[in-house]
Amino acid sequence: MTEHTIPLPSQLALTIDETGPADAARTVLVLHGGGGPFTVAPIAAHFAVDSRVLVPTHPGWNGTPRPEWLNDIPALAAVYLQLLADRGLSDVLVIGSSLGGWIATQLAAADTEGRIARIVIIDGAGIEVPGEPVVDFVKLSPREQAEHSWHDPERFFVDPAALPAERIAAQRANMQTMGVLTSQHGMSDPGLQAKLGGIRIPALVLWGESDGIFTPGYGRAYAAQLGNARFELVAEAGHLPQLEQPERTLGAIDRFLAA
Repeated sequence: MTEHTIPLPSQLALTIDETGPADAARTVLVLHGGGGPFTVAPIAAHFAVDSRVLVPTHPGWNGTPRPEWLNDIPALAAVYLQLLADRGLSDVLVIGSSLGGWIATQLAAADTEGRIARIVIIDGAGIEVPGEPVVDFVKLSPREQAEHSWHDPERFFVDPAALPAERIAAQRANMQTMGVLTSQHGMSDPGLQAKLGGIRIPALVLWGESDGIFTPGYGRAYAAQLGNARFELVAEAGHLPQLEQPERTLGAIDRFLAA
């Protein structure tokens, strides 16, 4: 794995973990959610066998700098579109988990140069669905967060009392950054939602059947509003199926790409 700090024309230093063959025919951009880059590590490892994989750390996560102007999802998507343009990349597969799924959708909506070929949205945010309210994650206790996030919360629950102070501080800083990016409309963007039907590239909307943050009903509505999407549930998985059921999740993505 190679970590690059790339200065974009905006003078934003973007930190990216890059794996896989540099001359691979396919590029995969993998976008993490609030938990940080480690939450998408199984996806990156899976595709690095034969694809060039880029996993950026969103500015403001894990101690990386975030300029004041980068304060919403469209601005962050613009940064990643600029990254693809600067590298001359096209036919890119974008895979996003949770907040990263929202960014992936925003990228597809804003991609006027046709650089993105397909998107995969895994338990993503970004829309509002009547009757399917989104849980305010930060207001939950650690135990409640685990119960809403995982099919098997006992397996993944971590008692904050067992964590070092620096890790707790880092997690809080990450959540503060997510709060800045979502401060305007919360976990949805009416402007993006109005554009979903116009996104015609193939999209896979994958959802953990036990996600208690964004329900499967929310996911089905997401897929229905996109212009060319299929929806698939991942059994025995919650909000992060790539961690809880990696084989099922990656198998679904592979089938989507082969179709």
